[in-house]
Amino acid sequence: MTVIERDRIDFTMMYATHHAFRRDLDRLISAAANGEGGTSSVREGWENFKTQLLLHHSVEDIHLWPQLRQVVGGRRADLALVDEMETEHAQLNPLLAAVDTAFDDRPNTLADVAQKVKVTLGDHLTHEEDQALPLMQSVLPPADWRGFTAQMRRRQGIRGAAVYVPWVLDGAPLGEQKQFLSALPGPVRLIARKVWEPRYQKQHRWNR
Repeated sequence: MTVIERDRIDFTMMYATHHAFRRDLDRLISAAANGEGGTSSVREGWENFKTQLLLHHSVEDIHLWPQLRQVVGGRRADLALVDEMETEHAQLNPLLAAVDTAFDDRPNTLADVAQKVKVTLGDHLTHEEDQALPLMQSVLPPADWRGFTAQMRRRQGIRGAAVYVPWVLDGAPLGEQKQFLSALPGPVRLIARKVWEPRYQKQHRWNR
């Protein structure tokens, strides 16, 4: 039997985005532990984290998980995995609200609540990386993945991309920055380096 080679999906941007989520939560926990959780810089960093996370998850919920559910058909274990991805997304929403409450009314609880977000989101990201991404690699047509990433770009728009790209690059090792930028069109790479990154750095999120 002849085995037909499939084009492989490039998950570079997915992994880079996951890394940025983990990085921001570490920054939040560190700021709270140092008594800096009430600064406008930390709050701005948190608001951007929420924006990036909620957009990322909403596009997955609307465009990626339903497509994956359709592709796996009646395979019960795979369908259960998709259910788990959606459930884990929903579990994060009350935790994000709890962080907002800690910022506004209970600053002494901020570090503990942020740690709960880190554990819950971290478990989800690891689950997705260890099981959902390999499943997508094996069954999802690359055209469907490109459709998902196109929807992500539409939701972001130019203004969103102008924050998203330097946000991902912020603090990443040079090799990871190069790998991430290589996945972008040449003109976008140039704009990111010349315009978006300098503008992003001037905002000094996370007391940086």
